[in-house]
Amino acid sequence: MAKPKSEWPAKVLALVQSGNHPAAVAQIKVAPTVTDITRLQALVAKLPRSPAIVQLEKVLEEERALLAAPRLHRAP
Repeated sequence: MAKPKSEWPAKVLALVQSGNHPAAVAQIKVAPTVTDITRLQALVAKLPRSPAIVQLEKVLEEERALLAAPRLHRAP
């Protein structure tokens, strides 16, 4: 049985489209998976360019890199 896709990217996109960029950034900081970040990046790329969107894309790229990086240690 296929795992359903996460609703997280669509919900964060709704925050971006409503102009609530601080809330969107806060959600991006606690993103569930790299896949969710990647899906959100694709959705944001379709939006009209603005300084706020450019900044949001930078945050997305930084968080994707952090989530994709191997962990330095594991919890006990």
